[in-house]
Amino acid sequence: MTPYARRGVHGQTVETLARRVLSGEIPEGATLDLPALQSELDVSLTALRESLKVLAAKGMVDARQKRGTFVRPRADWNLLDADVLRWQFAGGTSSGADLGLLRNLGEVRGIIEPAAVRLAAVRRTEQDLDALDDAVAAMGRTGLGASHAVQADLAFHRALLAATHNELLERMEMVIESGLAHRDEIVHASPHGEDPVPSHRAVLDAVRAQDPDAAEAAMRALLEQAVRDLDLVHGAARGGQDDTTEGSSGTGSTGGNGAGGQGTRAPRPEDTP
Repeated sequence: MTPYARRGVHGQTVETLARRVLSGEIPEGATLDLPALQSELDVSLTALRESLKVLAAKGMVDARQKRGTFVRPRADWNLLDADVLRWQFAGGTSSGADLGLLRNLGEVRGIIEPAAVRLAAVRRTEQDLDALDDAVAAMGRTGLGASHAVQADLAFHRALLAATHNELLERMEMVIESGLAHRDEIVHASPHGEDPVPSHRAVLDAVRAQDPDAAEAAMRALLEQAVRDLDLVHGAARGGQDDTTEGSSGTGSTGGNGAGGQGTRAPRPEDTP
């Protein structure tokens, strides 16, 4: 899932078409008028077709004889593709749509990261710890702007997945980072978020101590803080929405009854011989 390189006219055309499809401006099932798009976007037909090939590879469009190029059903789209996620966040959608997608990604994080941190606590190397230390140190450097804070947070979670030494889990960074970056941009541009250093430091300390239980608990606390920050910024923490937050955020719900919570515990990676 290598991110698409956003360069030149070709890259701009891909982004424009993708956002129109994802926003519903070009609806599912619609047949594209290529000559009209070529004229509107002021690109060659070859460049337009090459751009559509990128979307076809992500399951968003297809081409058939006698029908032409058309938008495939949303069920066929590769929604976990890092570019597709990024395009949805960058497409000028409403804050409600953004929040819904962030909650879906929160559920994914709530499943992946608590299990991943257990593996990291068992398998981490000194090099992994150095990378995590560097990320937390960067997180603690204040006054450098939201972009710096976002990059430091991404570096921490990237290093944490790398510390699992599981190639497939490491690739999940492409999914997690898309939503995490957007969430961080929102939160770090607002004065309402909590200081992220203590929660990340707690995760690092447990991983350093090779304590999977403490690492999982610290990660769940970190994810719960992430939901609180997002709710404060979006103003979602108001009457009638608290239950929704816990049920759909991927942190509150998984922390109590989901995998590794106080209810039935899901199998842990290190339990398997």
